[in-house]
Amino acid sequence: MKVTARPASLLTQEQMERYARQIILEDVGITGQRKLLDSKVLLIGAGGLGSPAAIYLAAAGVGTLGIVDGDRVDLTNLHRQVLHFTHDIGRPKTQSAKRTLEDINPDVQVIPFQTVLTSENAFEIIKEFDVVVNGSDNFPTRYLVNDACVMLGKPLVDASILKWEGQATVFLPGHGCYRCLFPTPPPPGAVPSCAEGGIIGAVAGYMGTLQATEAIKILLGKGSTLANRLLIFDALESDVRSVRWNRNPGCPVCGDRPTITELIDYEAFCGVPGRDVHPTTAVAAPPAALDIDPAEAKAIIDRGEAELVDVREVWEWVTSRIPGATLIPMSEIQQRIDEISLTRPVVVYCAVGQRSATVAEALRQLGNQRAYNIAGGIVAWINEQFPVETGPETTVNGE
Repeated sequence: MKVTARPASLLTQEQMERYARQIILEDVGITGQRKLLDSKVLLIGAGGLGSPAAIYLAAAGVGTLGIVDGDRVDLTNLHRQVLHFTHDIGRPKTQSAKRTLEDINPDVQVIPFQTVLTSENAFEIIKEFDVVVNGSDNFPTRYLVNDACVMLGKPLVDASILKWEGQATVFLPGHGCYRCLFPTPPPPGAVPSCAEGGIIGAVAGYMGTLQATEAIKILLGKGSTLANRLLIFDALESDVRSVRWNRNPGCPVCGDRPTITELIDYEAFCGVPGRDVHPTTAVAAPPAALDIDPAEAKAIIDRGEAELVDVREVWEWVTSRIPGATLIPMSEIQQRIDEISLTRPVVVYCAVGQRSATVAEALRQLGNQRAYNIAGGIVAWINEQFPVETGPETTVNGE
């Protein structure tokens, strides 16, 4: 008597239990869960968006998660980047993420890419994945990920966050791309990063979880995605709305006659600030530390020894500024560099000290070895309860 081999089960008994609440959904079932386990999702960034997205994709049983991130865990990350914990500070984010996700679900294989995504490595990294979830926080990477996904025919789930707000959409092959929605990047400095503008951590959680949901729908082939719709979430007003957008037949990447057919220099395309203000001539190492704390800065300013330069944007300047400062937005530094002394001390500041550090270093490269950056920016200044001005006119402490 011939014995017919019994077919292997689609799921193990443990998997049946782990995913029980998903399996009973008619849009998932046993076959849908198997499909998730066989799927591969790439997350660009293990930060505010990538953290909740990765957690819910892992918990849902997406079998392979790739994570691209070149950073290490910092204390400032922890209020929103829920993949990481206090004991992870200093560790590469991909290592921290891998440990957390494998603790959540041992079914999931985590592939870490401890690197920055570039035009040189994007195709190689993205090509093996079914869906890409973009959690990057800068425009060069956004355009790079978009163009690579279009050229490789990969669905892209995109989101962005700032302050109390978030936006999300989905780009499906043949239905438009990021460039259809945003043909050109904003001027450098016009849109602050979360480090400069701030973010409520729970907003990152909301939007990242939404990205995970959209990715799962794409993998299962169920429901209506956010393709050709931009969802806008205003947490402060508890308002959610969506705006329709359409594919642009003239899009240079996904249009009928594309003119961009290979990856380009995205930093140059976006005019990344600070990249071109350094001269090519090398100079001696600076004799003094670049960063000074607010108390040191105040002492220099009070003695009348230094110029004080605010490199934020106008909308930041009117909110609060250090008395006596001159506003030269970082986006205008190259055109207005002659307005800054190269012979006397210069104290530069921004919101938290990132943009101003770049400008101060550029001034040193130009020959001013007494250019200083206020570490922590005006946020640190205010924390010390030093005087500030507000509004378009000169007022001290609101008076």
